[in-house]
Amino acid sequence: MPPQPYPTEPRARDRWILSRRGSRRRHNVRRAHSFFIERERSAQGKAESVLTVLLTSRECPWRCLMCDLWKFTVPGPIPVGAIPRQIQGVLAGLPDAMAADPEVPFQPRVIKLYNGGSFFDARAVPPADYPAIAQLVCRFERVIVECHPALVGERCLEFRRLLHNAAAEYGTRADRLPTLELALGLETAHPEVLEKLNKRMTLEQFRAAAAFLAEHGIALRVFILVKPPFLSEAAALEWAVRSLVFAFDCGATVAVLIPTRLGNGALEDLAAQGAFARPKLATLETALEFGLRLRRGRVLADLWDIEKFSECSICLESRVKRLRRINAEQEPLGPVECPVCEPMFDLARACRTPSPPPP
Repeated sequence: MPPQPYPTEPRARDRWILSRRGSRRRHNVRRAHSFFIERERSAQGKAESVLTVLLTSRECPWRCLMCDLWKFTVPGPIPVGAIPRQIQGVLAGLPDAMAADPEVPFQPRVIKLYNGGSFFDARAVPPADYPAIAQLVCRFERVIVECHPALVGERCLEFRRLLHNAAAEYGTRADRLPTLELALGLETAHPEVLEKLNKRMTLEQFRAAAAFLAEHGIALRVFILVKPPFLSEAAALEWAVRSLVFAFDCGATVAVLIPTRLGNGALEDLAAQGAFARPKLATLETALEFGLRLRRGRVLADLWDIEKFSECSICLESRVKRLRRINAEQEPLGPVECPVCEPMFDLARACRTPSPPPP
């Protein structure tokens, strides 16, 4: 049977996306999927140790075309008490994890609570658990959670209130209360491609969510896809650049560039139809360089499965090391010289400031 074209109507898209999924393993809702410690540069220019906790949570109610995070979720709602237990388990194991990793020189001061969906989805993280979660993470200087823009609202303010109260009870000074940061998926500033991603969000809705966060003093981190479906390699670079500009115009302090990867079934089908191909590592590198040259905020390259985006085994290791160093130092570096491939685009040509994206 030939590949079925991607539908134009949202409900039909939901069915199309779901029908292409593979099997999902069973997960224990009382144990976090995993956690790791990484280094990230702070807004003050210091290297921070960041604890990332990948929570086992409810599947996101949105069926985004490119998402493969459903593999690490459960279908139904999460019971009260499960998420705090997951976080408690990670924090209990943190000393041993740090002792086993010589590259982690100091205690993490930042924690990311990522749940493969939205922290403020009440069926993914029950609001009844907010006080317990706040008590567990109030000693961190910054708490980062992810959320769909549609769920940005009063729950964010309530969780921050509980976080600050818990920190004050712990003895934190009023001028050093934890910063709450929300990570929102913009994905792309290309309006037509954004609509096709089935995220059920417009650029104006993203702007409104960002404005709410700015009004209430909540920090904004933005996820941007490098080469989402329906874009050529050249267009992918242009729209990664435009998306960075859009994100910073919305008040982002951090933008994370995520190369779009295969693995969820739907993108494999689009690839067979010629509507998607994995981005080249050079596209990620060049978009990152452009973002750094904007000097409007921190720009990070997501390096999960990064080896899948390289076509050259000779220079891969050096290029990944270079990207890690750029993430940590937030300074452009010279390209890796390779006798086989031409790793980067011509920056003088590719990093021109583009015209703003359409409203």
